[in-house]
Amino acid sequence: MRDSRVISSELISALTIPVFSGVIGYATNWTGVWMLFYPVTFRGLRLPGLKLLASILPRRVQQIPGIMQGGVGWQGILPSRAAKMGSIAVDKGIAKVGSPADFYEQLEPDVLAEHIIDTSRDEIRELVERVMHREDPQLWDSLPEGLREAVHRRVQDQLPEIVHDVTDEIGNNIDQLLDIKLMVIRHLEEHPGLVNRVYQETGERELKFIINFGFFFGFALGIPVIFLTHALPYWWVLPIAGVVIGATTNWLALKMIFEPADPRRIGRFTVQGLFLKRQREAADVYATVIADDIVTLSNIGDELLHGPRSDRTRQMIATALRPAMDRAIGPARAAVRVAVGSREYDTIRDSVATEGVDYTMTPLTDSKFNKQQSAKIRELISSRMSELPATDFSEMLRSAMREDEWLLVLHGGVLGFGAGLLHLAIFGV
Repeated sequence: MRDSRVISSELISALTIPVFSGVIGYATNWTGVWMLFYPVTFRGLRLPGLKLLASILPRRVQQIPGIMQGGVGWQGILPSRAAKMGSIAVDKGIAKVGSPADFYEQLEPDVLAEHIIDTSRDEIRELVERVMHREDPQLWDSLPEGLREAVHRRVQDQLPEIVHDVTDEIGNNIDQLLDIKLMVIRHLEEHPGLVNRVYQETGERELKFIINFGFFFGFALGIPVIFLTHALPYWWVLPIAGVVIGATTNWLALKMIFEPADPRRIGRFTVQGLFLKRQREAADVYATVIADDIVTLSNIGDELLHGPRSDRTRQMIATALRPAMDRAIGPARAAVRVAVGSREYDTIRDSVATEGVDYTMTPLTDSKFNKQQSAKIRELISSRMSELPATDFSEMLRSAMREDEWLLVLHGGVLGFGAGLLHLAIFGV
């Protein structure tokens, strides 16, 4: 009776090994995916002196999110690498599908100009009123109402030509005015959650598969462990086997997502990285995220006016706007210049041009217009990205996390070790 109980206990212990292994596989893949994305911002403790010490720590330790900022905790691997992700996205992806001129052309400068004209007429009128009242209120107030209205009418009449000149000038110089790489990096650093969206929406199906696959793969690896524990009935066998199963599951998951880049025949089967099998579909999703949230009309406008090269943009637009005052006054320009003085006249003209810069770009923040124009960007990115060589497409998605993959493998090993100890605690050797 006692022997049968012992056999029954040993049988249960043995049969639960694959189940525990399956749970290890599922848990390591699920938590591994979670660690890729969350938390979006760093969560942990700041330790005094760690930031100074971090610079002399081994490079792999420095790569742990938070260490270089003097913290012990965690941040999703991808959000923590937002700047690097932005740089790679441009170098290995966006730059290969289009130049700044290509993207600007897709935004249809003529349509853009018409939108600016339609939405800025009232603001331009207010601008003229404000500048004139500030620079020479006596002159402006002394003008007959009809004459002031004539000035406003001429400004409005000249506005279409002036705005088209501005959008054409931007288009002609866009490569010097806009640094797509810096724009993408800056935007992803400010919104690290977008990095998650790129991967989660692009690889939603693959990520779910990898998590579920972890259980079945872990279960399969647990079967030979049954025989191993009988051959080597020592307490340390299960924890070590757990380390192998956990680490191998995460390692294989990463391999399955990205490798091989090109289809490879193995017998009757064709093997290719999960992301790469759906390159065309993944390219559509990737293009949607990039066009809707990163390389947008609003972000391009913001970069032109507030980015590192904004001084060039403002100077160029102001130069294009400066003749607006001369055109508005028309034939009376010489008389007005004499009446108010050349210096005062130039000050008024320069004020209108300088302050008018923001008015020409503000309409670019219109969300409805942004959505309408993003379709063109999306089509450009999607069509060209789907034609990228599979190796380039794989590298674009993988490079941001490559140096941190060891963390995921280590994480799997640690969980496996813990699961092995838990099995020992419940069932014994």
